[in-house]
Amino acid sequence: QVQLVESGGGLVQAGGSLRVSCAASRLAFSDCAMGWFRQAPGKEREFVAAINRSGRSTNYADSVKGRFTISRDNVRNTVYLQMDNLKPEDTAVYYCAGHYTTGPTGRTPAEYRYWGQGTQVTVSS
Repeated sequence: QVQLVESGGGLVQAGGSLRVSCAASRLAFSDCAMGWFRQAPGKEREFVAAINRSGRSTNYADSVKGRFTISRDNVRNTVYLQMDNLKPEDTAVYYCAGHYTTGPTGRTPAEYRYWGQGTQVTVSS
């Protein structure tokens, strides 16, 4: 059974940084595009960032562009999300997701087959 396990969430002040990680197992990781999504209370799950299989292509939601960086390590089967200059509106549960594809990275939850349990990120003002 595929497992995606997020870690690294926590509480940080506005303007601070956090890095969340997602370790994958029982998955041909280097054949998967990976993404990060987030969900705040009372809101729908929204796209944050995605990265293709090789790591050479990324895309970001406009709300995080220039502040967040997605990367991956295909040896460690891990995808990362470096979050800088955090804002209170970034507060949410952050989810890692993956799917097998040779095409572009997806921006909608429906495109992803595998999901982690999420990690809470809270940004105080």
